[in-house]
Amino acid sequence: MIASRARHNLVFGLSTLGLALALALCVYAANRVFSHWLLVRSLEQSLEQVQPTLLTTNQILEFQDLFAEPEPTVDSFGMRLTGTDPNSDEAAPKTLSAELTEVLEKLLSPSTSLAYTVVKDTDFTVGSPLNRQLTRFARSVGVPWQDLYLALAKLDTAGKPYTTVKLSNTGKLQTHSVVVIPNLVDGKPKGALLVGLDHDLRIADLEVIANVATLVLSALSIVSFLMAGLLLWLRFHDQVKKNRDIEFLAHHDALTGLPNRAVFNARLTEALRITHAKATNMGVMLIDVDKFKEINDTYGHATGDIFLQVIADRLRSVFSDHLVSRLSGDEFAVMFQSVADVARLTKLATDMISATKAPCVVDGKEIKISLSIGIARASDGNWRSSRVLHCADLALYRSKHSGRSTFSWYTAEMDADAQHRKEIEEGLAKALRLDQFDVLFQPQYALKDNRLTGYEALIRWEHPVKGRIPPDLFIPVAEDCGLIEDIGDWVLNRACQEAANWEDNTLKVAVNVSAAQFKPGITERKVANALRASGLKPERLEIEITESLLIANTDAVVETLKAIRNMGVAIAMDDFGTGYSSLSYLSRFPFDKIKIDKAFIQNLGDDTSTDAIVTSIIGLGRSLDVLITAEGVETENQVTLLRAAGCHLVQGYYFGKPDSVRNHQESRLRKQAEAVSRDLEATVPVVKSSSAAV
Repeated sequence: MIASRARHNLVFGLSTLGLALALALCVYAANRVFSHWLLVRSLEQSLEQVQPTLLTTNQILEFQDLFAEPEPTVDSFGMRLTGTDPNSDEAAPKTLSAELTEVLEKLLSPSTSLAYTVVKDTDFTVGSPLNRQLTRFARSVGVPWQDLYLALAKLDTAGKPYTTVKLSNTGKLQTHSVVVIPNLVDGKPKGALLVGLDHDLRIADLEVIANVATLVLSALSIVSFLMAGLLLWLRFHDQVKKNRDIEFLAHHDALTGLPNRAVFNARLTEALRITHAKATNMGVMLIDVDKFKEINDTYGHATGDIFLQVIADRLRSVFSDHLVSRLSGDEFAVMFQSVADVARLTKLATDMISATKAPCVVDGKEIKISLSIGIARASDGNWRSSRVLHCADLALYRSKHSGRSTFSWYTAEMDADAQHRKEIEEGLAKALRLDQFDVLFQPQYALKDNRLTGYEALIRWEHPVKGRIPPDLFIPVAEDCGLIEDIGDWVLNRACQEAANWEDNTLKVAVNVSAAQFKPGITERKVANALRASGLKPERLEIEITESLLIANTDAVVETLKAIRNMGVAIAMDDFGTGYSSLSYLSRFPFDKIKIDKAFIQNLGDDTSTDAIVTSIIGLGRSLDVLITAEGVETENQVTLLRAAGCHLVQGYYFGKPDSVRNHQESRLRKQAEAVSRDLEATVPVVKSSSAAV
């Protein structure tokens, strides 16, 4: 591309030089032609006055007398030549009168007369006296004899005085010429008076006019040339700029100005070749912006673009000595060719995480920056660019699922995890198609009277080969590959259909809606469609969401939740206490239920701080007039403590594992029968002892 640009510049320069030379030649040629035209036109105007009819009677008679037959005399030539006998080598001078000479010189001024001679209407051939006379005359005047003969060749058709002035190939004007004044007899020329003229003075006068005209022409030409050059330059400049822009866009990201994926891959391939040749190491970091889609949805794409530019600037500041590239929408990459040891790469990754602590402010809105980083290092010559990027991507995936805003190093175990995850991803699509999913229900009880109030719908996947795959394993994969929305819709519709067929139409069904499947403006329509298709009453449905959903696009989410709640559907905040802004969201939106995360319930009774947190959450719920549900209840002691603290609802293995509703009912009936049997057994000994006493 550089060589092509150099060729273009050379062609443009040579073209400009050629145009300038052509313009100069044109101006010079115009000057010479114009000067010649002025000289010829000036002579023609002078000769138009040299008509015998304009002379006095005496001058006319004298003029005609010049052509009378001369008497033989001795030939004499000087600056004032006279008529001669064409048939004799001897010349009989006939001198022009001073009056006629003065008149002719005045009419032909400012040209200077050199000599006069007369030719008769005689056939002159080579070697004739007339021929020799004309040759001598041409030599004395300083005109080539060929030009003289060419001038005389026009005499037969001449009706007025004439002359010829030549312009040389170099543009030089002929300073000497011969004026032919024909002797007209009955309108026909009979001989002529030849006058030799020097035009130096005339040319000098005309050159001033020609030069002024040429200067004006040159100025106009230069202006035209500059205008044309300006137009050409503008077009050429626009084309060059366009080519540069195209070249830049072909190798750089238009938004951030960073090198693009093509440049990064090419540089990475070359770096790996050098690394292999020198037996050294090199490293690569993949950097992904956490929850960038939520930022776009919340603040708009224009703010999202500025946010990416801010991140690009911070990447440049931290990795100023290394190649930083933008690979895709919110994914960046850094290549380290001069730094490859683990300690220094770890230090750079730590510096980058620290650089995100300062928030980004766009249009007065403060946006938190969170980056996940994956690091891979090529340690031998067998590495290829695709392999390095794949390993860094595996490490990046580990960072995203380790809490985000952190970095991870690639390890060999990640390949096996990635393969397993790939198998799950392929199996999920097939499971949706072949209906391999199932919905189980976990009961929820009221602590006040041990009454069954409803069930939480939980998805399960029975793989035909691998058996049951836990949700904790396939749900994150579904969120990553984009299948979570379809799976969530399936669970919602199936749960509503089954709940509508329960015998007890007072039992509620709770359905989880993850942040990945929640779409403001769309989710409420899906809930309405599920209720309408199943015939389930809205007050029997409960939608559970997590705090992470409310962090992104809060206003739109709250509007959607209000729309769902206005249908009569209850809203529950799941996993309460694990986020960092729960209280602010509770103040903005009145939830119907708060579910205490099982992480707190597991340590209940064993840790005083946990007991205090659980008691505080229950107290908060009571003050807000919101139902409190405790998840993960597994022991009698936990039940006792929760009842004492005033918790409303509980669910967990102590009350029942996720199963079908029919199995729950059978198990419940069986437990009730066992309880009745125990009560009867307790009363039988009392009856027997009473009988014995009687």
